[in-house]
Amino acid sequence: MKKFSIIFLTVCSFCVASAQQLFTFGNSETSKAEFLRAYNKNKPSTSDKEKAMREYLELYTNFKLKVKAAQEMRLDTISQIRYDIQNFRDQVIDNYLNDEKGMQILVNEAIERAAKDIQVHYFSVPVLANAIPADTLKAYNAAMELYNALKKNKTTDYAEIVTNISAKSFPVKFADIGFQTAFALPYEYENIIYNTAVGEVSTPYRSNKGWVIFKIIGQRPAVGTWKVAQLLFAYPPNADYDAKMKVKQKADSVFGLLKAGLMFSEAATIYSDDRMTNMGGGELPEFGSGKYNSVFEKNVFELQKDNDITNPFETNFGYHIVKRLGNTAIPTDKNDAAYQFIIKQKVTQDTRINKEKEKFAKDITTKTGIKRVAAITNEMLFSNADSLMKDPSEAKIASLPISKKAILGFKDGTQLRGSNWLKFVRDYKSNPEALPVENKTLFGKFFEKAVLDYYKKNLEDYNIEFKYQMQEFREGNLLFEIMERNVWSKAGADSIGLRKYFEANKQNYKWGASADVLVFNCANEITAKKALEDSEKGISWNTIAQESKNQIQADSGRNELSQILDNLSSGKPAIGSYSLFTINTDGSATFVKYIKLYEAGMQRSFSEARGLVINDYQNVLEKQWVDNLRKKYTVKYNEATFREMLK
Repeated sequence: MKKFSIIFLTVCSFCVASAQQLFTFGNSETSKAEFLRAYNKNKPSTSDKEKAMREYLELYTNFKLKVKAAQEMRLDTISQIRYDIQNFRDQVIDNYLNDEKGMQILVNEAIERAAKDIQVHYFSVPVLANAIPADTLKAYNAAMELYNALKKNKTTDYAEIVTNISAKSFPVKFADIGFQTAFALPYEYENIIYNTAVGEVSTPYRSNKGWVIFKIIGQRPAVGTWKVAQLLFAYPPNADYDAKMKVKQKADSVFGLLKAGLMFSEAATIYSDDRMTNMGGGELPEFGSGKYNSVFEKNVFELQKDNDITNPFETNFGYHIVKRLGNTAIPTDKNDAAYQFIIKQKVTQDTRINKEKEKFAKDITTKTGIKRVAAITNEMLFSNADSLMKDPSEAKIASLPISKKAILGFKDGTQLRGSNWLKFVRDYKSNPEALPVENKTLFGKFFEKAVLDYYKKNLEDYNIEFKYQMQEFREGNLLFEIMERNVWSKAGADSIGLRKYFEANKQNYKWGASADVLVFNCANEITAKKALEDSEKGISWNTIAQESKNQIQADSGRNELSQILDNLSSGKPAIGSYSLFTINTDGSATFVKYIKLYEAGMQRSFSEARGLVINDYQNVLEKQWVDNLRKKYTVKYNEATFREMLK
């Protein structure tokens, strides 16, 4: 019942003033538009539309009654609920601080780019920020010479070109940065490589560190994202040949142990020099093209299936052995909602969003109607700001002439006073990391912050989707709280009522065909195979679990055969036999051993049935409660409006 209620809490509850009334309850009402919004989010797949709508209307009415009861109990004033709502608001609000159309253009662009990986060679002509004009000119000339040479040269051997230009003109650098994909490089670089054809050279681009040029070598369908674990056998950057060979021998030796059955996670703990991952089985964060060294990625991407491991291979860091844990392909459906959400999250955290933010700032300035108070001059603002830093106390702020005067106003009548400006000045200038700026620029920052703060505070008035999401979360919290008080906790605590309900309904609590089993939950299939071998040798399940270093969890209990996933239709399992392995979505593996079998129809004791009894008793209490709510808040339906929804 809890699970259903938590899912159901996602419905929305908003009244549109001009919409038709669908039903009333007490002194409240729900509109046709409000109901349809909730129904369309949750509607079942059925050919009988009227039946589905009536059933959902019943559920939705009960939901509204429960929320109304929670509101009248003032549960929305509970500090934890208020905190949760504010915390949720803070978490999601940034997702709405953008122009939705512009955001979608960026999302679509990123999705299109993420579908392919671009193989890139990178050239740069570094220029110091404080370089003299003569050096700046030399760097530009070197970049143009490099560009023209690359346009003429059709090979990928650039040593002669780079060496010649560096010797006679200005230092030039080259790097093979392998395959890159969306979000792997700064956005300005990404724009260049995705707009340059294969085999072509990009025109020199002036970055904040100098001139950069890209040559596009090839492209491929995106390899997606990868989950791997690694063993690193490191050597220092200045290691000589003998030192490297010694490290290689160690890597080869451990590789042999892995082939002989050593668990990869155990090898990581014992042998890997990657101190960031060795205690976690060597697992690296999920990644895609462009994240790591091209040699590293090449070896990873050649692994054909999960749990395959590479031979030891060398990078600048040492020797690696990598195990493939999983690969997630890029979705082929560009409209996939989950993928769209992931890409949107990446866009909002990337520099590509900055231009949209600038446009958004202009839009909300117009929407909020913010204006300077004409009587307040720059001289009045700035002179007070200058004098403030001699004594930035609250008393000093209050004493300055401009403190109580309105300086900015919004179209709803909200005003900001001089004290708001002065406190902003104090906070900014007191920050040791803030760059010094003139007062005019500082007031521009204050103005931008004032607009954004006001817009965020009143966002429900400007963005209907945000309003819906906040209302949905708020009512969901109220629903959970009142269900916990009136149903879930109440049922579990009523030991007399539970026992009485069990005795009256014993016939509903009988075992199906069942078995006493040992359940083994293992970190992966290899661990499961080892646990099975040990169990078949007669080693106790407690010992197997205790000696597994938290790789195996084991327990015993009675389960109905229908709950065991490999329960075969051909007949009962044999006592002492084992089930097949079930490989779970996270890569873990589960199997059971059958200890004792029972025929169907045996009566469960109260303790054996308690969980089922609580669930059923919760349903009884909820029905009684809802019946009382319907008496307290008389429900009346508008049948004519309902009929209109069926058309």
